[in-house]
Amino acid sequence: MAALDTTRTTTGSFGLVGRIGAFFASVVNTVAEWNDARATRNALSGLSDRELDDIGLCRGDIDLVAEGRR
Repeated sequence: MAALDTTRTTTGSFGLVGRIGAFFASVVNTVAEWNDARATRNALSGLSDRELDDIGLCRGDIDLVAEGRR
């Protein structure tokens, strides 16, 4: 799982450079979240219906779990 520390905030003293850095951090974070969802979706899709039932899921729940809505 990818981790990116986005808790630091700039005080505005960095101006344009800070905004460009924040933009790239946002892009990297979006790609990392997409990849985590993709990996979760692939792992859950590889399970049998019985294994999904054992963890309280059905095939229809896979997208919800991958996107973090369940």
